[in-house]
Amino acid sequence: MKKLLHIVAAPRGADSRTLKVTDAFLERFKERYPDCEIAELNLFTGSLPSLTLEVIGGKYVLLGGGELSGRFKDAWRQVEHHIERFLSADAYLISTPMWNFSIPFVLKHYIDVIIQPKYLFRYTEKGPEGLVKNKKMVVITSRGGDYGPDSPFREYDFQEPYLRTIFGFVGIQDITFINAQPMDAMGPEVGKQKVEEARVAAREAADNF
Repeated sequence: MKKLLHIVAAPRGADSRTLKVTDAFLERFKERYPDCEIAELNLFTGSLPSLTLEVIGGKYVLLGGGELSGRFKDAWRQVEHHIERFLSADAYLISTPMWNFSIPFVLKHYIDVIIQPKYLFRYTEKGPEGLVKNKKMVVITSRGGDYGPDSPFREYDFQEPYLRTIFGFVGIQDITFINAQPMDAMGPEVGKQKVEEARVAAREAADNF
């Protein structure tokens, strides 16, 4: 493994409970893979290309089997930059809180930028085929409530199912989730305890990566 891309969708920096769990994963990961490059993409401090009419128009050219040219090709330069950065990694780490039962808007924006036909997937006679194969992903989340398998609010979790579906669609099947929950619903002491439990799970995930 030569490169891990860490996609940060947590805006609170040192105060982020998500990133406290991520720190435990990265500490252990660096011990196990000292020669692996860790590239960080912070979606809240960086800039993503706008999905303009030209960018969307270019996507439909690709969906129709054509090649980008002219104003469509020019509009796609930044899109291709992010796609190339994503594809250059051997593995992925996503750090994201749950917002409104799903993901922060910046992470959805990023997904809409990089998941493009001919780059991350293609259509075949047998149906869509993901092109991002033989790669692993760890997703570390924090949630205000408990949306685990035994929770009565399990059906409110649109975060993990969505991320498994969208990245599975492009070929990433080996995805591990570490969900720190509940952070708020049962008070601050329980929240602190759940962060520590998630940090233990994060170290184990790094050991087994």
